[in-house]
Amino acid sequence: MTKKQIAQNAVEALKKEYPDAICSLVYTDALHLLIATRLAAQCTDARVNMVTPALFDRFPDAESFAEASEQEVAEYIKSCGLYKTKSRDIVAMAKKLVDDFDGQVPDNIDDLTSLPGIGRKTANLIIGDVYGKPAVVVDTHCIRVTRRLGLHELKDAKKIEFILKDLLPPEESNDFCHRLVLHGRAVCDARKPKCEECCMKDFCKKNI
Repeated sequence: MTKKQIAQNAVEALKKEYPDAICSLVYTDALHLLIATRLAAQCTDARVNMVTPALFDRFPDAESFAEASEQEVAEYIKSCGLYKTKSRDIVAMAKKLVDDFDGQVPDNIDDLTSLPGIGRKTANLIIGDVYGKPAVVVDTHCIRVTRRLGLHELKDAKKIEFILKDLLPPEESNDFCHRLVLHGRAVCDARKPKCEECCMKDFCKKNI
């Protein structure tokens, strides 16, 4: 079985197992998803979802974040961990959005990754979820599950992103990555994967 065939089988199996492929971060617009994703670094999505309502009520747009002090933003996000670094990035990000992009979140990888604290993973999430363009979000679940499937033997997220772009149908790639997160949490655990319960066990390299 080729890697392309494995990838297509994985797309179909995960689509059946997790029909609702949605981001677990709660957001209402591009800026909210951008900031929520930054907060989610080394923090659970559930915790971020508890913090963001009050944060976005106080700072509803890029302009209000740009005018905020890092200390005030930090007070709202303390429970997310690394709050000093995150608050610094959020304020700097908002200032750049206001100065360079009229307060709007860009719709392309290059501009998004020019923002403080924003890497390719977050940029692809925005591209896919907000702007509806084909995107591959390579997080820890994506890296682990696709490596076990035999689609690559890498750890470099950017290289994996481009490999998966070649293997996945463009219209399926974004939802596929969301489903990998759900599957990684529920079944394909880092330490003790439940291979006997896996919807991909018949073609997963780890199980064969």
